[in-house]
Amino acid sequence: MGVLSWIIVGFLVGIVSQWLVKGPRTLGCTGTVILGIVGSLVGGTIWNALTGSGFELQPGGFLASVFGGVTVLVMARLFNPRAPRP
Repeated sequence: MGVLSWIIVGFLVGIVSQWLVKGPRTLGCTGTVILGIVGSLVGGTIWNALTGSGFELQPGGFLASVFGGVTVLVMARLFNPRAPRP
């Protein structure tokens, strides 16, 4: 998968993740891409752990990526004391 594909999929996953989690949309375009890429890695790792493939850091499918993006976004808002609360 090329870098451009990672950026496009990361952007789409980041947009869907932000749409699913209530609260202010404080991430810019770059933050949305980073959220999507990190969410994909987290979602893929969780999916591998649940299916018995082990804890390998690798990208997941779109639904696993969105789940990972939502997880990362919620955790970031919980542990950031400066984050605005909805």
